[in-house]
Amino acid sequence: MAFRLGVDVGGTFTDLLLFNDATGDFWRHKTPSTPHDSSEGILNGVEAVCRSADVRPDQIEVFLHGTTVATNAVLEGKGARVGLVTTEGYRQIMQIARSFVPGGLAGWIVWPKPEPMARLEDTVEVKGRMDARGVEVRPVDDADIRAQLEKLKGQGIEALTISLINAYLNGAHENRVAELAAEILPDVPLSLSHIVLPEMQEYERTLTTVANAAVRPIVGRYVRSLRARLEKIGMTGRLSLLRSDGGLMSSHKSEEHPVALLMSGPAGGVTGALWVAKNAGLNNILTLDVGGTSTDVALIENGEPRRVRTTEVGHLSVRASSLDVKTVGAGGGSIAYVPELTKALRVGPQSAGAAPGPAAYGKGGLLPTVTDANVVLGYLPENLLGGAFKLDREAARTAVQTIADALGIELMAAARGIIDIVNENMFGALRMISVQQGYDPRGFALMGFGGAGPLHVNAVARLMGSYPAVSPVSPGVLCALGDATTRMRTETARSLSKRVSETGLEEVLSTLAEMDAQVRAELVSDGIPENEITTSFEIDVRYSGQAFEVPMTVALADLKAGGIAVLTDRFDEEHLRLFTFNMDTEHELVNLRAVALGRSLELPALTLPTGDGDPSQARLRDHTLWMDNAEQAAVIYDRSKLDAGDVIPGPAIVVEMDSTTLIETRHIGTVDAFGNILITPSAKD
Repeated sequence: MAFRLGVDVGGTFTDLLLFNDATGDFWRHKTPSTPHDSSEGILNGVEAVCRSADVRPDQIEVFLHGTTVATNAVLEGKGARVGLVTTEGYRQIMQIARSFVPGGLAGWIVWPKPEPMARLEDTVEVKGRMDARGVEVRPVDDADIRAQLEKLKGQGIEALTISLINAYLNGAHENRVAELAAEILPDVPLSLSHIVLPEMQEYERTLTTVANAAVRPIVGRYVRSLRARLEKIGMTGRLSLLRSDGGLMSSHKSEEHPVALLMSGPAGGVTGALWVAKNAGLNNILTLDVGGTSTDVALIENGEPRRVRTTEVGHLSVRASSLDVKTVGAGGGSIAYVPELTKALRVGPQSAGAAPGPAAYGKGGLLPTVTDANVVLGYLPENLLGGAFKLDREAARTAVQTIADALGIELMAAARGIIDIVNENMFGALRMISVQQGYDPRGFALMGFGGAGPLHVNAVARLMGSYPAVSPVSPGVLCALGDATTRMRTETARSLSKRVSETGLEEVLSTLAEMDAQVRAELVSDGIPENEITTSFEIDVRYSGQAFEVPMTVALADLKAGGIAVLTDRFDEEHLRLFTFNMDTEHELVNLRAVALGRSLELPALTLPTGDGDPSQARLRDHTLWMDNAEQAAVIYDRSKLDAGDVIPGPAIVVEMDSTTLIETRHIGTVDAFGNILITPSAKD
């Protein structure tokens, strides 16, 4: 029997989901994360989930993994010391950067400019030059290159970036520098800009390649360590990592191109939500992934998640495809406080994390958190993780009482205030990816997952007008489900930068055909059969003279049938939707992009037996909770005993091993055929 394992490492817990490919049976496990070495927590989880399923590690054929190793290296400033080789006259490229300062007017006065990832003293220039058409103007000088590389060797660099002007059109000079670097710096990993990002705009190309070099040693060590540990326990199946854009890449490719992993963590939730939405028959969904520290939100339209061409991590913004995920510092561990100056309640972004955690965890935490407020209000029963994790309600009450005292209000009002503020913070993040992008959220369902997502999804859906609010099966390990159900992906890009009048359909089609062959060959080299590979294409379009582009997907058949007008007409429609106006100037084709995808890893979804609509067989006990400014009678249900078609009137709480779902007053939860709970306003309201 073949098994597949999805593993997602979060800041608090590591989630594992083991699938039997033949039957659709699955086993899930949550284990505490080990931030000092993520692979240690993973191994603990692998051994535990294999024990519970009675499966040997050597029976696992595919190991799929979402990781935050690259992300954390950037956020914590722990990247490698990077040496940069650039063209003569461009040594300050990283320092000049772009004239963008975050914040309001005069923000530059108080903005501490971040230190570039390649320092000026670690940047050298080499002679030689390509022109804007990729034709050599001046040759490189081997003696000059050797002298500059020896200088970097003396500096003690740990990774090397080679980014020369116009190399995206012709990489010959970069390749020569790389050949000499392999001799002089044999143990230093190399990143070449014409391979990492073959697109115009020298700063973005250099920055992205430097970021790739900075995280290469760290990601490489992590991947090799994980691979060795897995082999030690007998797991020799294929190891793949989740890319920022929701696809998979082989572990060997991830060692060379780790910049594609910067948003690997949040991408798992979106791909898991796609699988659930497909089974539930939902095309348009907003995702709400609530963890211990933060909430990630994304938008999926017509079964396709929005992707963007920039990946942002902290102050770093690199040119790499990623899912359009926005993050806000609002999670179960977010700390509530009352500033002395304003006396107004605040929640987050500071978090209690996994240690000491919320006061209710009983691990020494004293500060009031969102989890504590949920416990006080009765939204979180006292046992978590299927009874393996007990909550200390009195400790939670003591912590939240400090907020009530500071504000001079009742305990329950303070607790509800904490929940209302964190819900508004999540609402604000969702508006950024819907309303501010021209989408009406009332045309979308809202799916809540992560450990705390189903607790908040009903309230946030009410604020958004996005129904149904969906609590998926195994919401606490949905990111691991996403890792297990996505497919291999790779992409390449070329800069064209020509007005429509300066190019023709033949040039565009021939370039796309070359790129098609390149990305297909990459997946074949990763072991994907040729007949399982599909390719899609994107072209960045703008009005001539604009400084930004809009990426447009295009099918070759449409392009051949309707010519370039098919593309420009669609661009006009999208530009009007995004910005409410069009321009009379000529269109310009800026970048071409080809994406190759492996076969979808189809997993059968288990269906529930059909019930009579009465969930009484799943009733655990009566319960009281605080809602609508009063104590309310509620019922706690065991999710594992619910049947398809069961209707749960609110207020109610549905408990399971990895999460808790809250159904509010004046709402009902309906269980679909696959076990998802769809929450909608009750008919009488």
